[in-house]
Amino acid sequence: MDKPLTIGALSRESGVNLETIRFYERSGLLPEPQRSSAGYRHYQAMDVRRLRFIRRGRELGFSLEEIRSLLDLAARPESPCASADQMVREHLETIAARIRDLQSMQAELNKIAGCQSGHAEHCRLLEALDSRDCCA
Repeated sequence: MDKPLTIGALSRESGVNLETIRFYERSGLLPEPQRSSAGYRHYQAMDVRRLRFIRRGRELGFSLEEIRSLLDLAARPESPCASADQMVREHLETIAARIRDLQSMQAELNKIAGCQSGHAEHCRLLEALDSRDCCA
């Protein structure tokens, strides 16, 4: 058996901060660790791997519930991965919509950038937010 890891060592190895580790334990994404006689949490290498999985899922924008489903699927390697593929496709659609929204915001901000006014009264951004059109 590998030497147990403290929560600090688990944090360093996994790249997940302490409070997030505790949150994942409370939410059931990370199993409750064994405790020492003094009450300290003791983790194993498999916990590092699980936290890296969760962290990577979060980096890709998956929700905690989606990650929970992916963890369940990963625990059953003989299962078909159609549900995971569907999750990816839905996530890609959501990302594409967000990109369109961001491009629209960028276009709007480009229209009002470069204000030459020296006073807030004629600031393009303030006018756009206030639906005014006094120095177009």
